[in-house]
Amino acid sequence: MLSIIEQIKQGQLWDFPGGIHPPENKTLSSRTPIIQAGIPDELVLPLKQHIGTKGDILVAVGDQVLKGQPLTQSDMSMCVPIHAPTSGTVTAIEARTTAHPSGLTDLCIVIKSDGQDTWAPQTKIADYTAMEPGDLIDTIRLSGIAGLGGAGFPTGRKLQGSLGLTDIMIINAAECEPYITADDRLMQDYAQEVIEGIRILRHIVSPKLTLIGIEDNKPEAIKALEQCVTPEDNILIRVIPTKYPSGSSKQLVKLLTGREVPSGGRSSAVGVVVQNVGTAFAVKRAVVDGEPLIERVVTLTGEAFKDRGNVFARLGTPVAYLLDKYGYQPDKKYPRVIIGGSLMGFTLPHANVPITKITNCILTPKRRELPLHNHEMACIRCSACADACPSSLLPQQLQWYAKDKDYAKCEEYNLFDCIECGACAYVCPSEIPLVNYYRQAKAEIYARRQDEANAERAKQRFEAKQARFEREKAARENRFKKAADDRRKEMAATGGDDAVAAAIARVKAKQAAAATGQDADKKPAVAAAIARAKAKQAEAAKAGTTDTAQPDNSEMAKLREERKREARERKAAKLAAEQNASSDSAAEAAPSGDAKKDAVAAAIARAKARKAAQAGNADATENAAPAADAANNDADPKKAAVAAAVARAKARKAAQTGNTDAAENTAPAANAANNDADPKKAAVAAAVARAKARKAAQAGNADATEDTAPAADAANNDVDPKKAAVAAAVARAKARKAAQAGNADATENATPAADAANNDADPKKAAVAAAVARAKARKAAQEAAKAQEADKAEAPTNEPVVDSSNGDKASDANALNADASEPVDPKKAAVAAAVARAKARKAAQPVTDNDVSDVVPDTVPETAPDAVVETAAPEAIDPKKAAVAAAVARAKARKAAQEAAKLAAQEKNKEN
Repeated sequence: MLSIIEQIKQGQLWDFPGGIHPPENKTLSSRTPIIQAGIPDELVLPLKQHIGTKGDILVAVGDQVLKGQPLTQSDMSMCVPIHAPTSGTVTAIEARTTAHPSGLTDLCIVIKSDGQDTWAPQTKIADYTAMEPGDLIDTIRLSGIAGLGGAGFPTGRKLQGSLGLTDIMIINAAECEPYITADDRLMQDYAQEVIEGIRILRHIVSPKLTLIGIEDNKPEAIKALEQCVTPEDNILIRVIPTKYPSGSSKQLVKLLTGREVPSGGRSSAVGVVVQNVGTAFAVKRAVVDGEPLIERVVTLTGEAFKDRGNVFARLGTPVAYLLDKYGYQPDKKYPRVIIGGSLMGFTLPHANVPITKITNCILTPKRRELPLHNHEMACIRCSACADACPSSLLPQQLQWYAKDKDYAKCEEYNLFDCIECGACAYVCPSEIPLVNYYRQAKAEIYARRQDEANAERAKQRFEAKQARFEREKAARENRFKKAADDRRKEMAATGGDDAVAAAIARVKAKQAAAATGQDADKKPAVAAAIARAKAKQAEAAKAGTTDTAQPDNSEMAKLREERKREARERKAAKLAAEQNASSDSAAEAAPSGDAKKDAVAAAIARAKARKAAQAGNADATENAAPAADAANNDADPKKAAVAAAVARAKARKAAQTGNTDAAENTAPAANAANNDADPKKAAVAAAVARAKARKAAQAGNADATEDTAPAADAANNDVDPKKAAVAAAVARAKARKAAQAGNADATENATPAADAANNDADPKKAAVAAAVARAKARKAAQEAAKAQEADKAEAPTNEPVVDSSNGDKASDANALNADASEPVDPKKAAVAAAVARAKARKAAQPVTDNDVSDVVPDTVPETAPDAVVETAAPEAIDPKKAAVAAAVARAKARKAAQEAAKLAAQEKNKEN
């Protein structure tokens, strides 16, 4: 039986299933020789132009590069570098749209040409036969050569995998796809260089037989190759029938050798290696001429091109540059630019896409030349696709699973055996773009496989890391264990104990010593502190004290008592030095420069004077005032105010008992004490004095009224003009009351007293004082009215009778009308009215001696003014409460004025 090689030499050919015979349309571009396309101003070089991985970038933006200079590098066999197609400057390294069916972007190096086209240093090999195959493979790889037939598989990697396994080497010159004539013109114009490249490949692979497979529609190329081949080359040219896709690697192997490449395998699995004609030409240029792959032959065809043919285009040349240079006239209705042939090509999203190593054709068809198939219809299950498939697949089922994204089924039906020739889509009557479904499914499967591979690598790295940690942990434990064993052995050899056991024993000994108190000598300070604490507790227990936690403040209390005693002695000394002064001179000399202290002293003096008056000792009263004045210069202003209030209360009691001498002495004391006092406190004192004067007038004590008026006059020298007007009105009302009682002298003294009482007072406090005075005046007026009614009943007169109570209210109203410009808050006025009604109910009751309860608490003893100063001071006078009281007083005054007016009208009517 003849061997395969013998059968081939005898001219036997085989066939593959399926295939189609579309219109070739090759004569559009195959009639003219290859020409240079020129150098554009800008070249865009994608980093990945082949099957495999990207290289590492060697240049940066702004670098000057030379023609043929490598731009990337890599030590991997599946990565080939790219080179500068011309000399120029790197202007950008960025993402640009690449020649791919997806239309996506990829990282690219952009070079601006300088127009010089200067070569970098070249390495030429004069005699490649003297070199080892491995060195030649490295040269081919570093020259950036990949399969130029369309797949882009790295040539160096394919040759490396074929060493020692190849019986037959096939040079693919079929170029079966319609419109493409790049290989045809290359063989016609550069047949000698193509044959030289085949010889280099034969030297590397060392096959038993070399075949050139070429279709019978290329007679000029066949003739050119036959003229260049010699008998010593052992190269056979086999002409095969024109059938699509006979140019596919697996189908060509089947045609020429009868061997079938297994599913998922490569041609090297059956002892065959396949290289393209363009690849052989590039190998010759790289090895013999020292030129890396920087340009390739590209077919420019289609009716939209004015100048059609084949050109040497530099890698990175924009398609738009070729379209403009060769007279592209787009179709008006459906302009299209296709990379590749009419069956395996894809339409570009735009023309700014660069030429790459796998770009063999630019097709620009007219609409009538290549009709559009945009109306996908339902599959009619005609099986035409299955009959046309050269790989014996089931295109219909694959399309279903791909559309349903059932990628497991796609792999089960051998999706990756599809060569994407497009024969199935070409014959489909429903115009289903089957190849597009297959490409999309393949891309998704590739992506999933990559993710799984990455996950597997990550898992392996994690497991390796964990294993390393475990090994390191075991090593540490073994090292510690060995060290401990060595220590024990050493201690046993030297007669010592185990160090760990000794340390544990020491710790236990310390704990036992602490529990039994044996550690006291090491901590004497702590022990001493505990002992002292226990001693104190024992003493407290002996003394009968149960709460040892409370501190003993007896010493501090003694110190405070001693300081109080010394203060009292100093005050007594000052009183003794001033006892010989008269009451008037004492009142004038009493101020010590501090208004608050003088007011306190005056208040204490008045309190003592009232006590003396009650006992009938007028002389003692006169001497006590200056003494108290001097003793309390340093008192607190609030306490002094309280004391003054208490003094005024006692003075009213003394006046009621008929002690006029005490009232006479008390008034000058208060007058002198408040000349330089705090304006606020002075105003309060003046108001209280006026109240006392009214009570004294009701009792018929004219002398007391005369003395009280000047006291109020002196207390308020600097009062606010508005408040002074109010005080004057109040004084006038009192004068009218005194006139009704027949006491003309009291009326004369009341007016200056009210004028002087508020000169220095604070406006707010003065208002409070005036309100208090009016309230008490109304009470006194009610009592006087009762007495007058009794007198009228006994001895009626011709003079008009006026109700003193109402007259008092009327006078108060007149006084308040004098200050009508003073604003009143409506809310406060409402509150004041409510308080006034409550006080009115109280006023209806008999007036007692506790009229000062609003200022001084009822619990304050009358005989202890010092105590009053200390205890009642916090309740002296609140400004807000004073304002409320003043508002209430004004409201009552207005009501009283209205009633007085009515009564006066009635009396006049009676007289008339």
